[in-house]
Amino acid sequence: MPIKIDDRLPAHHSLELENIFVMTETRATTQDIRPLKIIILNLMPTKIETETQILRLLSNSPLQVDIELLQVTSHTSKHTSQEHMLKFYKTFDDVKEKKFDGMIVTGAPVELMDFEEVDYWDELCEIFDWAAKNVYSTYNICWGAQAALYHRYGVPKHLLDEKKFGIFEHYPLDLYHPLLRGFSDRYFVPHSRHTETRKEDVIKVKDLQILSYSDMAGVHLISDMACRNFYCTGHSEYDSDTLAKEYFRDLGKGLDIKMPYNYFPNDDTRQVPRNTWRDTGCLLFQNWLNYFVYQKTPYDLNSI
Repeated sequence: MPIKIDDRLPAHHSLELENIFVMTETRATTQDIRPLKIIILNLMPTKIETETQILRLLSNSPLQVDIELLQVTSHTSKHTSQEHMLKFYKTFDDVKEKKFDGMIVTGAPVELMDFEEVDYWDELCEIFDWAAKNVYSTYNICWGAQAALYHRYGVPKHLLDEKKFGIFEHYPLDLYHPLLRGFSDRYFVPHSRHTETRKEDVIKVKDLQILSYSDMAGVHLISDMACRNFYCTGHSEYDSDTLAKEYFRDLGKGLDIKMPYNYFPNDDTRQVPRNTWRDTGCLLFQNWLNYFVYQKTPYDLNSI
C-alpha cells in the first residue's frame, strides 16, 4: 500500500530502507482516486517508534492511505521532542471539523491508573464521542481498547497478578469473520500489560462479539455487531526487539519482571528473538483496511 506521510517524518526514511512504498505528496495529488483518510491517535511515549510500527502494517495493501497523526493536548509528551510534536501532530481542535475513513488508537502506559485519573481522560472521551459521528471505523489497541470499551459500554479492566508479557498462542472463534480471513487455526501475538479485559464482562454486552481468544492471554479481538469498531488487547504491531527493550529497561530499573514468555530462543537472553507474529499483524491490518474501511466507508466522507 502506498502510504502518504510527511516527507520529513522520521518513519519515512525507516520505511523506505525496508523497501516499503511511501508516496510523496506530489505523486499522490496526481492520482485520480480518493485515498483512505486514516487518523492515528498516538498515546504512546515512544511516539516515533510507534508511528513506524503502525505505518509499516498499514503499508501492506494496494490501497492509497493518507495519514494524519493526532495528539492529546491535555498531556505533554516527555519522551518525544516538542519540535517533533508541533511539526507532525495535529490537535483535536485541528481535526474536529473533519471526517475520516478510519482511526487507530494506540495503547498507553497508564493501565495501573483508574481511567478517570488519567490526565487526558476527558479529552479522550470527547475524541471517542467525536469518532462515533466522524469516523467510519476504529481500531483500538491495548489500553486504547480498554478505554474505549469502558467509555462506550462500561466494560471494566482487571489487575493481573503478574504482568502478561510475551508471545502467546491464540485461536479464532469465528474463522468466517472478514477480520480473521486468511488466519491460521493458531497464531501468535505479543502482549505486554498489567491488566485484562475478561470474557465474562464482554459477553454481557449484546453489542459485542469476541472474535479470538488465548487460553493463556485471554480475550484478544472484539468487534461491535455493526463491525465498525474493533478492540485488540495485544500488540501485533510490535517490532522483533520491542519486548526485549522493555525487559532490559525494567531490569535496569531494578523492577521485578519475569522474562517474556515464549520469546527468547531457549529462554536465552543472549539469543536474538524470532518474530513469529509479523504475518498475523500484516494480515490483521490489511483485513481491517480492506473489509471494514475501503469496502464499507462512503465515497463522500461528509455522509458519515
